[in-house]
Amino acid sequence: MTTQYSPKVAVIGTGGTFAMQARDPFDWVEYSESGVVLPIDHLLEQLGEVAPHIECVPVPFRALGSTAITPADWLELARLIERTASERPDIEGFVITHGTATMEETAYFLDLALNLDVGLVLTGAQRPVNTAGSDVLGNLRAALAVATCAQAKACGALVVMDNKAYAARDVSKSSSFDLNAFEAIPYGPLAQVDALAHVHWRRCLPDNGWHAQFRFEGVSALARVDIATSYAGADGAVIDALVAAGSKAIVSAGLAPGRPAAGEVAAIRRATAAGVVVVQASRAVRAIVPRQAFLQRDGVLAGGDLSPHKLRILLMLALTRNLPASQLQDCILGA
Repeated sequence: MTTQYSPKVAVIGTGGTFAMQARDPFDWVEYSESGVVLPIDHLLEQLGEVAPHIECVPVPFRALGSTAITPADWLELARLIERTASERPDIEGFVITHGTATMEETAYFLDLALNLDVGLVLTGAQRPVNTAGSDVLGNLRAALAVATCAQAKACGALVVMDNKAYAARDVSKSSSFDLNAFEAIPYGPLAQVDALAHVHWRRCLPDNGWHAQFRFEGVSALARVDIATSYAGADGAVIDALVAAGSKAIVSAGLAPGRPAAGEVAAIRRATAAGVVVVQASRAVRAIVPRQAFLQRDGVLAGGDLSPHKLRILLMLALTRNLPASQLQDCILGA
């Protein structure tokens, strides 16, 4: 008699909507008020068989609302994944269930920090499992299917929501409560998962020389990196305060052309003169900030097409390598 082969996927639960219990079937907004968060092993047992012929191996982390996650949690989660991969060579993929508020940030950190030979997928939910129209079961099923795909091994960390797989670098949450809350503008998803849990890949990621080059062995804490958002009439008060608070780098989320407000320029110059790395980004959705003369004159690096919060994560890891400014700029534009 032939035994059906079942790939094993480690499912690491970090809490979030995915693990919460609502108070009634239409408690789609304030469900955290219930105070009930299920451990991942209990939740998987409750859900039963999710994806055909895939064995889920629950791995506990801790329950965190994604608004509470910190860089220290990222380091601990990355080490847990590395340790699990080392101790369990039979694991063929990882799925991390995560709150959606900061899922894209955790995904990008893991994308840069880890170098795995298995699929790594983050997923979550917009509606708790015990509410009408919950997306918990469908998102987990799609995430498991993607995590066991051969193509996923070459894609770093992925976010799978609403039956679509997105690159961690590009994905962002664009809606508070809609089920189709995630997008990758302007690049789109990498793959689509159908109702039979078949994954249809539409494009591949280019080779990224900076992927998984930021090792964190011996790193107990990441450098403080902050974001200063520009708006009409903004002055330098926030930037000066961030320097005083100990920021090692500041991302200027500038106006749509990729420039700070005029009132911020002097503070940016003071920051760079004090040795703080300043990177110019843009708050625009489809933004790009190339190398430009005005940036070079002020000692400011160009943020390319990375969003401000993704730049922050890249800088946190890049600063562990003490790269000179020229290499740091190449790192940003090549990421």
